Amino acid sequence: MQNIDISIIIVNWNAKELLRNCLNSVYDNTKGNYEIYVVDNNSSDDSCEMLKNEFLSKDNFHLIENKDNKGFASANNQAIKICNGKAVLLLNPDTLVSSNVIFDVYNCLFNDKKIGVAGCKVLNTDGTLQLACRRMAPRPLDAFYKLFGISKLMKDNEKFTKYNLTYVSEEEFCDVDSVSGAFLMMKKEVIDKIGYLDETFFMYGEEMDWCMRAKKEGYLVRYCPVGSIIHYKGESSKQLGVKATYEFYRAMIIFYNKYNKSEHNFIVNFVVYVGITLLGCINILKNAIVKEKRVGSKG
Repeated sequence: MQNIDISIIIVNWNAKELLRNCLNSVYDNTKGNYEIYVVDNNSSDDSCEMLKNEFLSKDNFHLIENKDNKGFASANNQAIKICNGKAVLLLNPDTLVSSNVIFDVYNCLFNDKKIGVAGCKVLNTDGTLQLACRRMAPRPLDAFYKLFGISKLMKDNEKFTKYNLTYVSEEEFCDVDSVSGAFLMMKKEVIDKIGYLDETFFMYGEEMDWCMRAKKEGYLVRYCPVGSIIHYKGESSKQLGVKATYEFYRAMIIFYNKYNKSEHNFIVNFVVYVGITLLGCINILKNAIVKEKRVGSKG
């Protein structure tokens, strides 16, 4: 078995140009002992041809080609099962890595035996922080504050912003329930204890579930602002359209059933299910209307 510090795993679906830029940013900025696995979920944009022409000759690069779209969790698991790193980094193809952030986070991860998962600052293209890179598990009350804009109005108030932690400086190290799936590093020894990503999830929710399972085993999940990446959020989900919206709300129900349902009575659970279903239907309808307008305008 090779002595590898980090196994970087990237799941790709029709993101050829973004993936090329992501890989170049990793190779240009990352100094250390690592390997890269790209798992392609049956892309139709010649992603695999590009990878074979430009990256496959590199000693530390590996490509897995799927014949169908297996989703985020399942595709990552394919690589996790065969990789050799002391740590596994889940990295989105629509990201750009700056400086040596990957190994800076790796050092944070292994500086403390209690830490099982670590993430970095994830930025939008305008330089603002993506709130999903450090968050707590959603509770019904937190969802209420977010849905009705209270958390945005009271962004410095701990009571109303426990989910996205906007009351905490983005430069402050903090222990959270989950970091972003766009950049999530976990010790391999933790994976050996808690298992792989839950494939019940297709493309949302699995990273928070994974982090929660690590916490349940006594590990810390730490946000480490030692460096940053840029994340062009939602590029693959835009292509999926209605399917992505459906999976987003389906993931909410799966997560709620695993972590919240048993804590509440029938009435609360019923209200939550109705709320998620209504929001899902509304947003699926919106997406369908937008798609129809685009098709109409092209005609």
